Amino acid sequence: MADSDVAPRRADRLRQLVSRDRCALLILEMQRGVVGPGSGLPELAAAGAQVGLIEHVATVAHAARRRGVSVLHCTAETLPGGFGRSHNARLFAAALKAGMDNAPGSDEVQPVQAIGPEAGDIVFPRYHGLSPLNGSGLDQILRNSGITTVVVVGVSLNVAIPNLVFDAVNLSYQVVVVSDAVVGVPLEYGAQVLENTLSLVATLVTSDELVQTWESA
Repeated sequence: MADSDVAPRRADRLRQLVSRDRCALLILEMQRGVVGPGSGLPELAAAGAQVGLIEHVATVAHAARRRGVSVLHCTAETLPGGFGRSHNARLFAAALKAGMDNAPGSDEVQPVQAIGPEAGDIVFPRYHGLSPLNGSGLDQILRNSGITTVVVVGVSLNVAIPNLVFDAVNLSYQVVVVSDAVVGVPLEYGAQVLENTLSLVATLVTSDELVQTWESA
């Protein structure tokens, strides 16, 4: 295939993947207690600030709403009294030690203000595990809505983003990851995850490329 054919074919493929009648934007854990000023994970919040994560996610979310694409804020929350809280990984213990209660309705679980939620957005909490697609009913809700592609943004490339991508692929969704609207710690590691792992199972795009695709459709 000639090099001159690659870009148009990629653009056509992306346009099909993210058409508004078949895709949804999943914003993962872009909540105040994770990436906001009072984050219980300050290194992750600092990494996000360094690369303009909140701004890029906000740009994608605004473009999705303009295009009529469903926007879902997938938050990590804990039931009252810690009922059902996961305890089977160091990550959960570290979050608990950092005082991340993530109680429903608390400031910690609210999406950062620049991102939403706005009218028409859906806030979809999970109460256990590492992925919003695992045992939450989200898969069935997406399928009922005719969704075949999920566009993924948020945090982090260390654990939750790969988990979500793998879950989505295993459930037969097409996955688009917005490469400048996700982050990991350290930044170099996050870039390696994108290049050496997620690129094998998902379509990687920049926020500018995705916004341009939606605006030109």
